[in-house]
Amino acid sequence: MKDKRILYVSSEVIPYLPETEISSTSFEAAKMVNNIGGQIRIFMPRFGNINERRHQLHEVIRLSGMNMVINDLDMPLIIKVASIPKERMQVYFIDNEDYFKRKATLSDEDGNRFDDNDERAIFFAKGVIETVKKLNWSPDIIHVHGWLAYMLPLYLRHYYGNEPLFKDAKIVTSIYNENFDGTLNEEMRDKILFDGMEKRDLKHLKEPSFVNLAKTAADNSDAVIVGSDDLPENLLDYLKKINKPLLPYKTREEFSQAYQDFYTTKILAE
Repeated sequence: MKDKRILYVSSEVIPYLPETEISSTSFEAAKMVNNIGGQIRIFMPRFGNINERRHQLHEVIRLSGMNMVINDLDMPLIIKVASIPKERMQVYFIDNEDYFKRKATLSDEDGNRFDDNDERAIFFAKGVIETVKKLNWSPDIIHVHGWLAYMLPLYLRHYYGNEPLFKDAKIVTSIYNENFDGTLNEEMRDKILFDGMEKRDLKHLKEPSFVNLAKTAADNSDAVIVGSDDLPENLLDYLKKINKPLLPYKTREEFSQAYQDFYTTKILAE
């Protein structure tokens, strides 16, 4: 893994958001690769409940200023950066006033999911890819965590498919049990079709439920990791059937060596 470049794209990372299965695994996986001599970049959304002053976030002017077109609207992209104390790891934050200023992550104080979470997911995916292009940093592996990041494999395959920077990159998606009731905005598929994608590539998104978002990410990945030991059964069955390298759930004690082996033997060796 020494000198390999791994891009971590996660909906949450400690210490910027509370400790969860996703936030701690995203951090620990990146730290593990960093410690064995790999090169890493971490991207996450700049949710409004992240304390910018405490974590010393600052805007990177040379990376900010692009507009992402979401559903025919120009949405300005702001990039911020911070360093994780003691770890020599930088985290890049995708920000936008409309999508990420509110003092919450994915739902309001009553537990209702935000109606624009679909657009936030699209903006996050396109924002990460455009920023990595500006950095001119060509990753060997792109490792995706959390459903808010699940549009990234789709966009890399079908919107940025001819981008030379990502030509040799392998996409790995970790799927956790983030199951939610109902679906995201039912117009999500139409908003992605607006970007010129084909309906056949969005077959699951006719009904953008958690399981269907996860299936879409898995379909467009080179390999999949089971991040929770209690995934919905129908989703786990689907992941076993799609004929891609699949790493079963590993405990916190097991995962470091298991991820290294999986990266090396199942992903980079392909």
